[in-house]
This record gives sequence, structure tokens and C-alpha cells, in this order.
Amino acid sequence: MVYIVMGVSSAGKTVVGQKLARRLEIPFYDGDKFHPQENIVKMESGRPLSDRDRRPWLEALARKIAGWHASGGAVLACSALKKKYRDTLTSRQAAQFIYLKGPISLIAERMADRTGHFMPEKLLKSQFETLEEPSDAITVSIEPPPEEIVSDILARLQPKKED
Repeated sequence: MVYIVMGVSSAGKTVVGQKLARRLEIPFYDGDKFHPQENIVKMESGRPLSDRDRRPWLEALARKIAGWHASGGAVLACSALKKKYRDTLTSRQAAQFIYLKGPISLIAERMADRTGHFMPEKLLKSQFETLEEPSDAITVSIEPPPEEIVSDILARLQPKKED
């Protein structure tokens, strides 16, 4: 099974995803690492990506997801903000979405404290405007510490763990 930890920038996708992957004993991948350079340059300059910008990236991730599933599973951190993005990600292979949900005030605080990431703080509002909350994901609050979040996710995965 492939688990996609999703949410807006600074929701904790990487931290939670890495911890979840360790606990599940499967590889972790950061979807941002697969962006083409032109997407990174655009975001660094403070311009949000268009659906057209995202499409090749999402299609490449869909191919990766199918491969990861075939090789035993993985955890992927990926914003996956719109339903159509999630549909593209799972166009070749089903995956379990895990949505990290939190208030914009908390996420803005985290974003302000973060260093070394290409997503500028001024794009956070556009992320929330783009977000279409999933109805078919495991939804968890980002307010507890990461270890508690992962334990909550694992408790909800127990019936599906044999997939």
C-alpha cells in the first residue's frame, strides 16, 4: 500500500510521513523532490503553480506510486490539495490519503519558523484557497506532537494494514 500524507505547506507532511514510514518499515518520499526545476523557481519567486504546471509532476508521481506499490509500499508527502490532483495521483494505483488538518494561524507560525524551503509564506493563503478537503482520507489534527499524530494514524490503519 502507498500512503499519501497530504495538506498545505508546513502542515507537517514530511515529519509525519518520515515517522509513519519508519513505523510501517517502508520507504518515505517527499513529493516536492520530484518537482521540475521550473516549478521550484516559480514558487520561490512567490507565484503559485497553475494546474498546467502541476500536471506533469502529478503524472510522474502517479507512475512512481504504481511502482512503489508493486515493490511493497511507501509513504509519500504530497500536498494533493485538489480532488483532481488526488485523482491523478491514484490514476494508476489506489492509495490511502492521510490529511493533516490544522488552522491557518498554526500553519503560518510553523511556516515562519521554517528555513530552507522554497515555499514562501505569502503563498499560504493561496494554498488554503486551493484546498478541497478530502472526504475519503484519514483526517488528523496537526495540533498534537508528531509521534501522537502517527500513533493516531496507525490506530486507524489497523484494519487495512494487510493490504
